[in-house]
Amino acid sequence: MSTITTQQVKQLAAEVFAEVVELRRTIHKNPELAFEEHQTAALVTACLDKWGIKYQKNIAKTGVVATIEGNDPTSKTIALRGDMDALPIHELNEVNYRSANEGKMHACGHDVHTASLLGTAYILQQLRGHFSGSFRLIFQPSEEKLPGGAS
Repeated sequence: MSTITTQQVKQLAAEVFAEVVELRRTIHKNPELAFEEHQTAALVTACLDKWGIKYQKNIAKTGVVATIEGNDPTSKTIALRGDMDALPIHELNEVNYRSANEGKMHACGHDVHTASLLGTAYILQQLRGHFSGSFRLIFQPSEEKLPGGAS
């Protein structure tokens, strides 16, 4: 097992950056309210499939939990979470990725959370031979509405 360098992480982040930006814009344009994140979950699982990352779907209805195992995967586990739901708000922004779902908007940054967690998944998958333990990546539905998707 070798040490992970800052340069390796920066290089991988640069590799996936444009895709993460596009993912964020796609998610922003297609906001879904609590426990309705079907399209978002499908986008998440498509990325995970493409990158060869194991996952479970339909967790708390529309959630996804991915697992990236390093060396000695049972030695420790670190969980990272990104929420996926939008808010029932009309978007006024004039951008080409403006919400296409009237009365729904990613006004809280969950589009960024989901896209960033996907970018992190890509990086961790590439570096899995350089760390011990496992990462659980939780794509959480319904962070905004009670009862939320975390429980």
